[in-house]
Amino acid sequence: MNIMSNKMINILVPVISIILGLLVGAVVMLISDYNPVTGYIALWNGIFGDSYVIGETIRQISPYILAGLAVAFAFRTGLFNIGVEGQLIVGWFAAAYVGMAFELPKIIHLPLALLAAAVAGALWGLIPGILKATLKVHEVIVTIMMNYIALHVVNALIKTISGGGFKTERIHETASLRSEFLSNLTDYSTLHYGIFVALAMVVVMWFVLEKTKSGYELKSVGFNENASQYAGMNVNKNIILAMVISGAFAGLGGAMEALGTFGNMSSMGGFTGIGFDGIAVALLGANTPLGVIFGATLFGSLKYGANNMPNAAGIPVEIVSIIIALVIFFVACGYIIRIGLIRLRNKKEAK
Repeated sequence: MNIMSNKMINILVPVISIILGLLVGAVVMLISDYNPVTGYIALWNGIFGDSYVIGETIRQISPYILAGLAVAFAFRTGLFNIGVEGQLIVGWFAAAYVGMAFELPKIIHLPLALLAAAVAGALWGLIPGILKATLKVHEVIVTIMMNYIALHVVNALIKTISGGGFKTERIHETASLRSEFLSNLTDYSTLHYGIFVALAMVVVMWFVLEKTKSGYELKSVGFNENASQYAGMNVNKNIILAMVISGAFAGLGGAMEALGTFGNMSSMGGFTGIGFDGIAVALLGANTPLGVIFGATLFGSLKYGANNMPNAAGIPVEIVSIIIALVIFFVACGYIIRIGLIRLRNKKEAK
C-alpha cells in the first residue's frame, strides 16, 4: 500500500506551490519594510470581506475558468495553446459587436452573442491548428504571433466601427449577462450570469474528453501521434479539432467581459493577461476540468483581492504584482515539487 498515493501527490503539489509563493511573498514584504500579516489580512478582506467583494471575486473568476479550460484542453490533447489571449480578445470583440449591432429577443440575442464569441475564438485557433497539422509548424510560435495580430486587428476594427473612437457602443440589454438578482444579492456588485456559463463549459470539457469517441481520439493523439495513426485515427483532423475547441473556450472567456463585466470593448494598449494566466490556472489544476475551477478560483481571488492591499495595508502595487508572480512561478515549478514528493515517498517505502 502506498504511503503517499499519486492522487494525494496531485493534491499536494498545487497546495505546496501556493504556500511557497505566499511565504516567499511574505519575505519580500519583510525586506521591503512592510508587515506581511497586515498585507495578507488585507488580501483576505479583499476577497471575502463582505458580500460585495465576494460578488466581484466570483465575477473575476469566470473568464479565468474559461481561459484555463482552453489551455487545459489543448494540453490534454498534446498541444500548447499559448494563444488563448488572442482568442479571448477576438471573442470579446465578436460578442461586443453582435451585442450592439443587432436588436433581437433576449432568448436569441444572448446565445447568438455567446456563439459569436466561441466561433471567433475557434477560428483564431483554427489557423495554428491547420499549420500544425499540415506543415508541422509548432503551435507555440504561431499562437504567440497570433496574439499580437488579434490585439492590433481588434483595435483597428474598434476604431473603424466607432467612427474613429476608442470603444464600441454599449451592448443591448437583450445580449447582456448582467443580473439584477445576483447584483442585489451581493450588495450591487457586477456579478453576472457568466459564472454559470463558465461552469457549464467545465461540464462540457469533461463530457467531451471522458464520454465521447472524439475525446478518446483527442487524448490518444496527445499521448502518442504515431500509435494513434497506426490505430487508424486521423491525427491531422484531431490536431485541428483540438485547437478549434480550445479556441472556442477562450473566445467565451472574452464574452464574459463583453457581455457581463464591461458591456462593450475599448481599444487596448496591451494584453488583458487573462489568457496568459490561463496557463498557470491549467497547470495548477493539473489540466483537469475540476482542477481548473480550483486554479481559476485562486487566480481570480488573488487578482481582485490584491487590489485591497495598497488601500488597506499601504503595500505598493508593484509588491502585490511580485507576490502574484511568485505564486505563478511556484505553480510553474510544480514538476520539481512533484519529483521531490515522489522521491520522499519512495524513500519511505524503501524503509
